[in-house]
Amino acid sequence: VQLQASGGGLVQAGGSLRLSCSISGRGFSNYAVGWFRQAPGLEREFVAAASRRGGYRYYADSVKGRFTISKDGAKNTADLQMDSLKPEDTGVYYCAAGPAVTMPWIWYDYDYWGQGTEVTVSS
Repeated sequence: VQLQASGGGLVQAGGSLRLSCSISGRGFSNYAVGWFRQAPGLEREFVAAASRRGGYRYYADSVKGRFTISKDGAKNTADLQMDSLKPEDTGVYYCAAGPAVTMPWIWYDYDYWGQGTEVTVSS
């Protein structure tokens, strides 16, 4: 299983970005998908996750109401729509996937990781 994250960039505060995580390999519907981010000098933190079938979604309190995670089984992608961006959303965003995720907000519950895509929000 290989993950490829894309869609990062530079945006002004209040703007939007859409990140996409392309997942290769079989069994896309068997994987929960999560997005995490890491700002310089800080630890990796949970952003959002979707269950294997996409029926359950989880968000960090800091992004609730602004970010939306979605899974597309036809395209084998998991997107993160980010609206009303704030400077504190700046960081490298990573997508992750796993077949047996029970705590989607915990990074080590995932088996596979993408390379990360950088998001910079200017004030």
